[in-house]
Amino acid sequence: MTEGFKLTYSTMFNPPEELHTRFEGALAKIKANLGQEHAMIIGGQDHFAAEKFEDRSPINTDWVLGVFQKGGEQDAHQALAAAHQAFPMWSRMKWQERVALLRKAASLIDERIFEIGAAMALEVGKNRMESLGDVAETADLIRYACDQMEKNEGYVVEMGRDPLQGYTSTNYSVLRPYGVWLVISPFNFPGALTGGPTGAALAAGNTVVMKPATDTPWTVRLLAECLRDAGIPDGVFNYVTGPGRTLGKALVTCDHVSGVTFTGSFDVGMQLFRDFSDCRYVRPTILELGGKNPTLVSRHADLERAALGIVRSAFGLQGQKCSACSRVYIEAPVYDELVERLVGLTQKLAVGDPTDRSVYMGPVANSGAYQDFKDFSAELGKSGRFLTGGQVLTDGALGKGYFCAPTLVADLPYTHRLWKEEMFLPITTIGKVSSLEEGMQMANDVNYGLTAGFYGTPEEVEWFYDRIEAGVTYANRPQGATTGAWPGFQPFGGWKGSGSSGKNSGGLYYLPLYMHEQIRNMVK
Repeated sequence: MTEGFKLTYSTMFNPPEELHTRFEGALAKIKANLGQEHAMIIGGQDHFAAEKFEDRSPINTDWVLGVFQKGGEQDAHQALAAAHQAFPMWSRMKWQERVALLRKAASLIDERIFEIGAAMALEVGKNRMESLGDVAETADLIRYACDQMEKNEGYVVEMGRDPLQGYTSTNYSVLRPYGVWLVISPFNFPGALTGGPTGAALAAGNTVVMKPATDTPWTVRLLAECLRDAGIPDGVFNYVTGPGRTLGKALVTCDHVSGVTFTGSFDVGMQLFRDFSDCRYVRPTILELGGKNPTLVSRHADLERAALGIVRSAFGLQGQKCSACSRVYIEAPVYDELVERLVGLTQKLAVGDPTDRSVYMGPVANSGAYQDFKDFSAELGKSGRFLTGGQVLTDGALGKGYFCAPTLVADLPYTHRLWKEEMFLPITTIGKVSSLEEGMQMANDVNYGLTAGFYGTPEEVEWFYDRIEAGVTYANRPQGATTGAWPGFQPFGGWKGSGSSGKNSGGLYYLPLYMHEQIRNMVK
């Protein structure tokens, strides 16, 4: 990217000037070529559907970013057939050769980071640093899967030899790919949450069908082009676009699909789990289903760190992260002081076109989220007290998009449903607790268990780690109270209703989820 600078979600707050210059150059180029038609990729070939749909920017809904294919049942079957046909060749290729191709794809993603990042900012509404971070994370997730394959030498391990007199009996544990893997990704991280699972599935020897969210087909098309241009053989990966209710439903089939990775809402994920299990036998299902992520603040906390970390995690990507800080529990002695700091920082956040370097918050993703914000705000206003925000923003150019004010809510009764239900919006509820024990009880009293944050003494941090029910935990982190995971540093995944596998993406135990074990015994 730039000499001597490694972009992550922790380092993105102070990038070199060259990064901004290169982003702006790519943005100008991208904006000069909006509205083009983009095909699906099936069996290595551009594939067109009879129906099309427009991909419009949430920044300004007059902007048509591109025209994409409205795939249906037949397109789903063709993509699955292409992946099924390519599986024998790809799975039997030496793992070293697969890894070499995937590392080449990761390098192409790095080379194209500014183009892909600019497209993502326009398509998702992420600010420039969050967009570039998503692209960089995508490349690192693919590389991490390759590194794990290499570190574990292809996952071939000699086991014990049977004590047979007159014979030599050897046993090997070999992890082998399943077959065709389906990756269904969400709008909020179209790079990392498509490329990460796809990279892991491909490194393991599976073939893949990628289906992005309807809001984000463009970013994923650009990633697919990196896989194609890296020389990954035809049919090994396939990229399809279209509605979940038709194309998505046709992909979740008993025929030719051996496993699925889905990231999205709890309700949709659970329905997919039920549909996918209604077949001849159980197949692996990797689900990441959101969060209701708490931050707990001790009376001994560094309040400057806490305020900065909470605001960054509450309002980065407009709160549309499954890891967003959506509820805060503060010990009573420091409640008033921390709330004052939180309000001050929130009111300073710039809301507008996220491609502008001065803007932290862009729009929410679509009209549905925009309406949800209005509805939740109306409900919260009846039971709680707005410290800041609570309204949509329509002045000037903001009226062309889906802009919402960053919202902090206090005095909401702990019995209110929105302490426990995911809103996926720039809304955070704040509560006062008499003790850390009280705060911990409420932090854990939800169906979710994705991320959690804490601010306090080292001794209190150990207490927090031991009791919190979450897959990714952060302590005393100004870069983000509950957000900012990076492959190889903070593997990302959740407990309870937030995740199905118990293993975190970008970590030591993730890649084997895409393989099943075969024991090979031979007697000589």
